[in-house]
Parts: sequence; C-alpha cells; structure tokens
Amino acid sequence: MNLPPVRPIELSEIRAARRRIAGTIVRTPLVRLELGPEFPEVRLKLENLQPINAYKLRGAANAVALLPEAERARGVWTISAGNAGQGVAYAARQAGVPCSVVAIETAPQAKLDRMRALGAKLLLVPYAIAWKTLEERAYPGVEGTFIHPFDDDDFIAGHGTMGLEILEDCPDVAVVLAAIGGGGLITGVGSALKALRPQTKVIGVEPETAAPMARSLAAGAPQEFTEWQASFVDGAGGQSVFPRMWQRMQPIIDDSLVVSLEQTRQAMRMMAEKARVISEGAGALPLAAALAGKVTGQGPVVCVVSGGNVDLKTFCELIDRP
Repeated sequence: MNLPPVRPIELSEIRAARRRIAGTIVRTPLVRLELGPEFPEVRLKLENLQPINAYKLRGAANAVALLPEAERARGVWTISAGNAGQGVAYAARQAGVPCSVVAIETAPQAKLDRMRALGAKLLLVPYAIAWKTLEERAYPGVEGTFIHPFDDDDFIAGHGTMGLEILEDCPDVAVVLAAIGGGGLITGVGSALKALRPQTKVIGVEPETAAPMARSLAAGAPQEFTEWQASFVDGAGGQSVFPRMWQRMQPIIDDSLVVSLEQTRQAMRMMAEKARVISEGAGALPLAAALAGKVTGQGPVVCVVSGGNVDLKTFCELIDRP
C-alpha cells in the first residue's frame, strides 16, 4: 500500500480546519479545577461537551469535509473503539453519505448505541483484529472510502484546532496533558502548540495496562506492549506504537507518563465531585497524572478531557468505590 510520507502538520492547515468545522463542533470551555495549594494549577479542556461527547468530531468533520466528492459518494468507513466511529458517523450523516464502522466488540454499550443511532453500520470484532485492521487499512466486505482514525493528515489537523483554543484561553499554559491511544490527538494539539508556543510542554498519558508510547520513548524506537490488558480505559493505550505515528509524535511530545487504573478512577471521581464532569477513563488519564505529582514546573497545566462516553452504570460503579 502506497501511503503518503509522514510530514509535519502545518499551522495553516489547522487554522483552515478551524474555519471548516466551526459549524459542526463546539468551542469547548477551559475551566479551572480548584484543588488547593498542594496541587498544580489545573484547567480542564472539556471535549466531553462536543456533540458526540468526544474530541474525535474535530478530526472526523475535517477529514470528511475534505474528501473529494467521488470518494464521499462511495460512503465512508473507519475503525473504532467508539469515539472515532461516532465522529465519522456524525460527519457522514451531515454529508448525507453512508458510514460503516469496524468496532471493537468490548466497547462500552453507550458507544455502540451512539454509533448505531448516528446511522453507522457496525461490524463487531475483537480488539486484536481491529488493531490489525488499523495497519492493513482493509477489512473483508467493507466498501467505501477508508478514513483512518489517527494516521491521517486531515484528521490530525482537525484535532489541532483544540490547541488554538487552549492558547487563546490560557496564553501562559506551561503543560498540556493528553491521553495517547493511536496518537492523533496529541499530534494535532502538539502541532498547534509547538508552532505558536514552543516552550509549552506536550505530555502524553497512558494507562499501566496499555502503555506502548512510554516504552517507545525509553527505547528511542516504536515498541509493542505485549502484556496489554483490556480495562475501563478503552479509549487510550494500545498494543503498539505504529511506526508512522512514532514519526509524527516523537518530534512533538516531551514525555509520556503512565498512571494506574486506580489513579484514573480517582481522577474520574474528583472531576465528578468538584466540577460535575462525567469523564470516560481515557479522558481522566491527564488529570490522574497531574494529581499523582508526575508533572513538574511552574504555570497552568491543561488536562484534555478527551471524552465522556461511558456507560452510566459503569461510571457510577467506578466513582462510588471508596
């Protein structure tokens, strides 16, 4: 398969994406989380307030809008644990084209239901098959134009629009923390931040059960995470870092931190208690890292709450534990 070479995402692309998707996405608020003097100054970028309750709509709306008419007319398909599928399905519905999603069968029911409600045809597969399909960019019986949920210049440029908003609302931001799954979110946000405020640190966060980027940074090359385990943090982490995404992330991010599932659960509970925010596991990873004292330096720390698509029963069980 002849893929275009990996290249930097230009600031001009991100600004153009912002204009293109302005009528689809929400300019989400950046709110201060009052934690007390013993904690860093934390602000939450509430992407859980997007129409699909996740940041993926930014990239999906931009990618679908930029498809040539002939490719759009064939319909679109993607691979997803839930949020990318919702984003592509939402954008496809707006464009009036059919959408299919090769979806991970263990995704929360809330995500599966939302994808179907948006008109997507779902093909449920095990996690390992979905990860393999991300590499192969093909799946038997699925037709239409494939939109990669992270290794796509237009998808990444859409996510970069979040970086523009963060800098407008917090010009002196010292650190931005974002979960890493495939790497599209942090590549997009980091591309905007490094272009406009290179001294801002861009740091990824992964769960202890799926942390290939931290391992890759330590090794200086993309690595597999052979001991991968499924958990309630279904929207972040992975079995490996794809070589192309390593090329994208490595020049941009300053570090990747690892947090425990218990730290993540406590961060979900704290956001619910102090800010009345419902976050899924992946969306709580950045705050978990900040609360654990893993972030050093002076100045505001922005935690990207990447999504809030979690079954309410599961959410209540998680935050109700003492």
